[in-house]
Amino acid sequence: MTTTVTVIWESRFGRERAAEGCEINQRIWADMRTINGYLDHELLEDVDEPGHFVVVSHWISREAADRIRDHYASNPNAIRANALVIEPRRRFVGKTAT
Repeated sequence: MTTTVTVIWESRFGRERAAEGCEINQRIWADMRTINGYLDHELLEDVDEPGHFVVVSHWISREAADRIRDHYASNPNAIRANALVIEPRRRFVGKTAT
């Protein structure tokens, strides 16, 4: 049985890299639109901390989200995002609490 999941990614690029951080996030998530298992996402920038971003995404299953995370890790956009952040990006996988 598959369960729809929400995956939250948090990235901190720092104030001086806020614009580039936003751009790379937009590129990454534009790529996701063509991926089987992806449903949608929202990219949020912290109004009090420029360069701090949170992406809330929805996937048809944990397996689909994990599969694309592993596959996409070698994509130049993911590599660039990892090089730009001031601390490692964090990922949270959740489901609706019942």
